[in-house]
This record gives sequence, C-alpha cells and structure tokens, in this order.
Amino acid sequence: MILALDVGNSHIYGGVFKDDKIILQFRKPSSYSISSDEMGVFFRSVLRENDIDPGEIDHISVCSVVPDIDHSIRNCCLKYFKKTPFFLKAGIKTGISIKYKNPSEVGADRIANSIAATQAFPNENIIIVDFGTATTFCVINKDRHYIGGAIAPGPRLWMESLEQNTAKLPKVEIVKSSMSIGKSTVESIQTGIYYGHLGMTKELIANITKNEFNGERPIVIGTGGFSSLFESEKIFDHIDTNLVHKGLFLALKMNI
Repeated sequence: MILALDVGNSHIYGGVFKDDKIILQFRKPSSYSISSDEMGVFFRSVLRENDIDPGEIDHISVCSVVPDIDHSIRNCCLKYFKKTPFFLKAGIKTGISIKYKNPSEVGADRIANSIAATQAFPNENIIIVDFGTATTFCVINKDRHYIGGAIAPGPRLWMESLEQNTAKLPKVEIVKSSMSIGKSTVESIQTGIYYGHLGMTKELIANITKNEFNGERPIVIGTGGFSSLFESEKIFDHIDTNLVHKGLFLALKMNI
C-alpha cells in the first residue's frame, strides 16, 4: 500500500492506495510547529481506526508547499513507518516538461495535479483549477508542456482578509450563494465571495483559452476543497477532488 501526503498551508491531506485504488482519505490541520511524533501518532491511529495495518504501508509519497514541515514529515516517516519518503518536486521524472522561467518555483501540489490530469487526458490542452488556501490555475498543452498558470487567494483567504482587516465584518461560512445580492451582512459577504470567485475563475479560463490555445476549448478540471461549490455552474468538464493524491501515486510509480 502507498500513503500519499499532500502538505498544504492549512491542512495535511492523506490518501491510502491499495491495488492502484484509493481506499482512504483523511486530513489534519497543518502547523509550522507540528512535530514528527504528533504526525506519526496521528497517521498510525487514523490507519488503525480504518482497519489498515500501518505495517502494510510500502511507500510514502509526499508533496509539500510548507518547507518548514518537511523535516518533521521525513522524520515521522522514518520513525513511525521505517520508510524514507519520496518528495515530489521539480527535476524528478514526471512525464511533464515545465516551461516556467524557474521550474523549481512550481509547487509540488501543482506538479502532482498536472501528472494526474495528463495521464487521464493525454494529447489534450488542459486547465486545472485547484481551490485551496490559494486558488491556482495550471495550464498544460497537448505536448505535456506545463506552460504556466495563475495564483490568487482562495475563498477562505478572501473571507479571512475581510474579517481581520475590518472592524465590523464577521467571519462567515463559505457556501454556494443562490442570490445576486445579500439581504444581510453575512449574506452579502457570502454572495461577494462566491460570485467574485466564480467571475474570476470564468475570466481566467476564457483569457487562457483565447491567448494560449487560440480559442480552442481545453479540458477544464476542478479540484480542491471548494471545487464542489461551483459544480452546478458548468465551468468544469470534470471535478476530481482526488487529483493531487492520484498524481502523487503516479509520480512515485515513475521514480521507484
């Protein structure tokens, strides 16, 4: 079995693969001060509570956008699983050619998403929209060239920015809004976040399609925790919340 760990700014998302299929997903809030022991005990407990023997984990594949946690992750894997983790990063075998000015700047989670997307849709132009702490857009052409992308604050950061930088605006639940204007402060914030993010996403998809693919419609994939909010808006051809874990699984297979 393979344990895949997506280490993000807000959460660590875990996935377990058996026979090429994901059989478990879980999450834990991430923190710069999290220790290897805390992670190790948590991971092993989650596996046992779901009837998975931690001793059956053969490999651990990691993508991290939080360098301060990487040392703890590595020590956790060595101490609690007796495994040296595989860290996904630019420069290893991925099946993708990264055309960034500095390829090492591309986040490991974005690489993982791109690996999974190009495996699922070979010979297609692709846009991946990942709704996490940041909302990221990854653009890959038919030749498997990662040609660039865009990064914006995610819905939760929009909400937290309002709450932290204003005197009276409250923190709200991020939900799909069914109204064009709010009838209360909470509704107004929810409407602004939802339709503001939707409008940004539509505009970036349209702009990328026009300028990078000469108007030829690419495959548009939504992923990340908030992608399901926009499922009914018909802006995605596919939504796959497991995309990063699938990419971690495939990257490991390419490099072992």
